Amino acid sequence: MTSNTRKLGSQGLEVSPIGLGCMGMSQSYGPADEAESIATLHRAIELGCTFLDTAEVYGPLTNEDLLGRALAGKRDQVVIATKFGFRIEGGKMLGTDSRPAQIRAAVEGSLKRLRTDRIDLLYQHRIDRNVPIEEVAGAVGELVRQGKVRYFGLSEAGVANIRRAHAVHPVSALQSEYSLWERNLETDVIPALRELGIGLVPFSPLGRGFLTGAVKRAEDYPADDFRRNDPRYQGANYDANVNAARTVHDIAKALQARPGQVALAWLLHKGEQVVPIPGTKRRKYLEENVAAAALRLDATQMKALDQALAPGKVSGSRYNERMMSMVDR
Repeated sequence: MTSNTRKLGSQGLEVSPIGLGCMGMSQSYGPADEAESIATLHRAIELGCTFLDTAEVYGPLTNEDLLGRALAGKRDQVVIATKFGFRIEGGKMLGTDSRPAQIRAAVEGSLKRLRTDRIDLLYQHRIDRNVPIEEVAGAVGELVRQGKVRYFGLSEAGVANIRRAHAVHPVSALQSEYSLWERNLETDVIPALRELGIGLVPFSPLGRGFLTGAVKRAEDYPADDFRRNDPRYQGANYDANVNAARTVHDIAKALQARPGQVALAWLLHKGEQVVPIPGTKRRKYLEENVAAAALRLDATQMKALDQALAPGKVSGSRYNERMMSMVDR
């Protein structure tokens, strides 16, 4: 489990066991701190956390630009994942758009902002119900043949679309929310990924911070913080979820570890093709997250965690209604 790399899919993509989600460097989690964000990216490379996750819509557009500048002279030391799939106009996201011409235009924009000649892993950010997934896979496959993209991924896709896409061009990874906090993939998606040999990249592996223990009620966050509108941070949901997460804290205390490290270790124990991408914009939390790769949980601890936060034990939806409508489930 402490190997320097893990494989995503069977097409040859290898990445660090824990990646770095970069979205929060540009949006959703309070004011940006560019100097600290760049220092965090450089520290990640030093620590061998070289799987970096961004998207054109983060900012929008500014997160890829930040990475492009931060990685000057360091591009060959990292694996960059980015995403297409939204129409962006006037600095705003205006809904899904995965028409092949739009995919090609999005990739050209991403390459320019990232200051690179190739994207290592290109995800469709959300399923576009107006464009058959076969057309999406075909367009990405052509970009792979051109050398502009190395591997193809999907984000928050359901089993039917995963299978249809994979039949046209191999899917190396599915990125979806998965953690002790959110177990919706276990019934059908994870079995399908194992059958097809597709890797899993869990985002929000720390429950948007809830599993770290350093949490407040929704109303105590500033207006520009995503968690202010997160149903699981609100009212009675918050109280129930603090109680549900207590087992994570108890096991962390017994191991002399941080609760977030236990949550990440739980994911790493779920399979060799599972690579979580906890997000942070601070070196302190990056260092804590990366250290989780060396943490070992025994069968008793895994069972206790599984049961404490089993489906139904966490209170509240993971997204509001508008955001849930874009998830292909």
